[in-house]
Amino acid sequence: MKITFLGTGTSSGVPYIGCKCAVCSSTDPRDKRLRCSSLLEVDGVKILIDCGPDFRQQALANGLTHIDAVLLTHEHVDHMMGIDDLRPFRNVDVYANDLTVKALLRVYAYCFNNDYPGIPSLSLHEIDEQPFLVKGIEVTPITAFHYCLPVMGFRIGNFGYLTDVKFISDDELAKLKGLDLFVIDALRHKKHLSHPSVEEALAIVEKIKPKQTYFVHMSHDFGLHEEQEALLPANVHVAYDGLSLSF
Repeated sequence: MKITFLGTGTSSGVPYIGCKCAVCSSTDPRDKRLRCSSLLEVDGVKILIDCGPDFRQQALANGLTHIDAVLLTHEHVDHMMGIDDLRPFRNVDVYANDLTVKALLRVYAYCFNNDYPGIPSLSLHEIDEQPFLVKGIEVTPITAFHYCLPVMGFRIGNFGYLTDVKFISDDELAKLKGLDLFVIDALRHKKHLSHPSVEEALAIVEKIKPKQTYFVHMSHDFGLHEEQEALLPANVHVAYDGLSLSF
């Protein structure tokens, strides 16, 4: 199994437009963060987790030539507004909860039930809390809340992924026990209405005890990559754009 972090930034990306803070002015490429998205490769199946407005740039930078499926965590712009750039990839299955399906059909109506040439070739699948198969790969949905909005996390084998998660029940967290690799958002150190802070993300890590954890969805208020990496526990790391891990 392999993960490539295509983007590790929050909805505004890093640097933030017009900002001259130390992070936004950093020359360390690990401090340059596109909107949050990852590519998971399992037994030859390529699964994209979220498809935001930076997807075209991410696909080109990482040489993507094939995608089998897209898992969408929720309907917000920074997680689904790259769908039109899936045009080069044929017969892509898209999996999303009911709210996100409704948003997709509203925004991208032309992509579904339409034979017009040149549009994305997509098959839309509505998911709930029940496990489902992607090209024979079992995916277990994890239900959480981004403030009041239901969002979906995912477990595939011993890999787990959560983003934009402010609240998650102990029953749902129990589905993430025994992970080799866990990915979770950690927006910044100061608390936020709809995202976990670094402290809150670490509390979730402590509950499920994965072997390794990587933070994503950081804002410029998170701090410099090098400094923050040094402050974290030995098995918790700061992901960055372009990082690939095999596990």
